[in-house]
Amino acid sequence: MDILESVKMASKTLLANKLRSTLTMLGIIIGNASVIAMVGIGEGAQRFVSGQFESLGTNVLFIVPGNRDAQRTTVDLPKTLVLEDAEAIATQVPTVSAVAPQLHSRELVTYRNRNTYSLIVGTNPDFSAVRSFDARRGRFLTDLDVKRNNQVVTLGVDLAERLFGNQDPIGQQVRIRNISFLVVGVMEEKGSVLGTNYDDSAYIPVTTMASRIIGENSPYGINLTFISVSAQNEASVDAAQFQITNLLRLRHNITREDDFSVQSQKDVLEIAGTVTGALTIMLAAIAGISLLVGGIGVMNIMLVSVTERTQEIGLRKAIGATQDDILIQFLIEAVILSAAGGVLGTALGVGGVLLIGAFTPFQAGVSPIAIALAVGVSGGIGIIFGVVPARRAAQLDPIVALRSA
Repeated sequence: MDILESVKMASKTLLANKLRSTLTMLGIIIGNASVIAMVGIGEGAQRFVSGQFESLGTNVLFIVPGNRDAQRTTVDLPKTLVLEDAEAIATQVPTVSAVAPQLHSRELVTYRNRNTYSLIVGTNPDFSAVRSFDARRGRFLTDLDVKRNNQVVTLGVDLAERLFGNQDPIGQQVRIRNISFLVVGVMEEKGSVLGTNYDDSAYIPVTTMASRIIGENSPYGINLTFISVSAQNEASVDAAQFQITNLLRLRHNITREDDFSVQSQKDVLEIAGTVTGALTIMLAAIAGISLLVGGIGVMNIMLVSVTERTQEIGLRKAIGATQDDILIQFLIEAVILSAAGGVLGTALGVGGVLLIGAFTPFQAGVSPIAIALAVGVSGGIGIIFGVVPARRAAQLDPIVALRSA
């Protein structure tokens, strides 16, 4: 009997038991859909993280207090960076175009009877250039504001809307930690970057932040949360990273381990890519377990089918069917079940990925490799888990099969 005839017979047999065939395929369908969806979500997360970093600019450096061990083991980073470090970088590192010291605190912001907790960012005028973040209305902070400790604030667009609604906030007074600040500007919409919603933040001079809001400085100057630096261009990022490291080591009198770290956008992006990539693999592996369960379901149903069709197997052998004919037919039935389940699961998974991409910020995409792998694994499962029932059917003695029927 040729392969085409075996396929026709296997298809008729499966169609004769539609409900059982559908239930058998269900495990494969769910497994394929899960694998494709998880891989798509993982790749979408990688694109989302990459987009977040690219929105900062390709030549941005982050100077973070504490060495890498301290950064991994504690939430509260050591206070090893001061405002004078940022000023030294701005004046002594030739490959740097802008330096933005940043001091963060979460405080209550009040306007009349409206109040909300928001992130307060103490910084300088270079913050706008480093973070590519401009004022929509009014102005951003100036050097004079920083020099004179002026009590002025520029609001993120969401914070301004929540406090003022449709009213123009420029020239109004808001209170931050019960201290009055004059609103001088509202920023353009920026969105969230690395979990920080810059549209829901307020920006004040770093000196005012240190003296009036935080109220504490080290003997060496104003402590900073971190420093953002913009290199002159993308080609000078490595040189800027090297020069900043040497300068801060000299300023901090470091002879052994650094008490800071200088990270480029590329470094942080590689770390984020490694994490999201590992997460994608883990999610796909977990989803792949359902494919294994589906394969066991196929084997179980095929074993039941062998038992039910003992008479048919005996009759076919009695009229000349060989063991190979019986083996091939049952293998084909298992492969059809698995492959059909793989195709349906692929369609379901692709639809799920497209829905996730439409309703979430993740730029979820359909990976052709994931589709090919999932469908290939499905067909392979049909062969692997169909072998035992097929061999069992092929090895039945025709006389015993007819007698037991």
